[in-house]
Amino acid sequence: MHSSNPVPVRVRRLAHGQGLDLPAYATQGAAGMDVVSAEDVTIAPGARHAVASGLALAIPFGFEIQVRPRSGLALKHGITVPNTPGTIDSDYRGELKVILINHGAEPFEIRRGDRVAQLVLAPVTQASWLEVDELDETARGEGGFGSTGGLAVLGG
Repeated sequence: MHSSNPVPVRVRRLAHGQGLDLPAYATQGAAGMDVVSAEDVTIAPGARHAVASGLALAIPFGFEIQVRPRSGLALKHGITVPNTPGTIDSDYRGELKVILINHGAEPFEIRRGDRVAQLVLAPVTQASWLEVDELDETARGEGGFGSTGGLAVLGG
């Protein structure tokens, strides 16, 4: 269920972002807003680039914006966000840039105005550490990195 009260996020359009659409939800049920490129760039196979959005944000305290790949770009072209989800903190005031990597076999051209990623506004809960001498026991214990199975190659 989507919130009936959207959280306002202040946005400043930078000079090279003039004339571009602000991030927007493509459908009523979308969780992420599509963000567009403010530049033309070609990403070679295996290369990375921080794609300019032409926008700077003031995210409210207690929230972050997560930068996520677009599934169509990932499936069809091997274009993804290498640090997914990328996090934009509430105290960052620089330009929003989307780090993209080309895992495909061909150079990938991005044109100004192309949708390059999704932005998800999410609440943040900060942790505090409580150091203890022992942790409670669980059925899993210290098993990790595939210990619960799921793939035949892992034996489960």
